[in-house]
Amino acid sequence: MSVMIRPFEPADWEAVWQILKPVFRAGTTYAYTPDITETEALEAWIRRPMAAFVAEENGRILGTYYLKPNQPGLGAHICNCGYAVSEESRGRGIASSMCEHSQAEAIARGFIGMQFNLVVSTNENAVRLWQKLGFKIIGTVPESFRHAEQGLVDAHIMFKKLSAV
Repeated sequence: MSVMIRPFEPADWEAVWQILKPVFRAGTTYAYTPDITETEALEAWIRRPMAAFVAEENGRILGTYYLKPNQPGLGAHICNCGYAVSEESRGRGIASSMCEHSQAEAIARGFIGMQFNLVVSTNENAVRLWQKLGFKIIGTVPESFRHAEQGLVDAHIMFKKLSAV
């Protein structure tokens, strides 16, 4: 795979929005409201996080992720990430590559663990991938996600220790 993962640049936004928009509109994997505006998405995915990245191949953006502290202050040594891959690029290992990249970035920035706060239980591909990459389900919150097609479903909290204190 000749995919390069690099920091987000402002010129990437239109391609990133074209990836995020259908993911958010579907209402099946992210807690963002399906009618999130482009401005709100830019704020949530790019401006608020510590860093954002894109997966690019031959000048085409295939995926994106953000990295941020999971909590402020005394909880800021654990990070949180969100990932999205374009529909036509799924199944190529892009999410796996971005997750591995994000872990290296997190360690380089001083984080000692990575936590996913809301992994929708019905998103079996994501649950399986994160487990394959070493994340453990440390809790399940019953009926905590309002799935657009299945109604109330459980969501997992997943965690991986990245480095020793």
